Amino acid sequence: MRIMGLDYGSKTVGVAVSDSLLLTAQGVETICRAQENKLRQTLARIKVLCGEYEVEEIVLGFPKNMNNTIGDRAEKSLEFAEMLKKRTGLPIVMWDERLTTVEANRTLMEIGVRRENRKEYVDKIAAVFILQGYLDSRSNRSE
Repeated sequence: MRIMGLDYGSKTVGVAVSDSLLLTAQGVETICRAQENKLRQTLARIKVLCGEYEVEEIVLGFPKNMNNTIGDRAEKSLEFAEMLKKRTGLPIVMWDERLTTVEANRTLMEIGVRRENRKEYVDKIAAVFILQGYLDSRSNRSE
């Protein structure tokens, strides 16, 4: 069993997958699309990756506002979650992703990735942070 983590954005989806022991998250890819509402190919790619990695659960970043309210971006994430559930048949867990993109950018800066190249990696790294947070939380609950 593996778990997939997704960072859903307006034009990209960062993808991460856990190891089979559910201890660590690894970045897989960033799925890009030309328009925000064109999701058919994105959903198809996620379904293929779920099969390749034997994913049994998906954790989707839930971008709440800093005051814990649900804004436009979070509403779109909920809609995407419904589409994912219909397409994959897998359970979808919404996971608070506040500041993961900021943390991903900071990490890329610290390791010396040039500003113009960060866009290529930031969503995948944010997906890793989302999934790792979820995996850590599961591990803490079971102890």
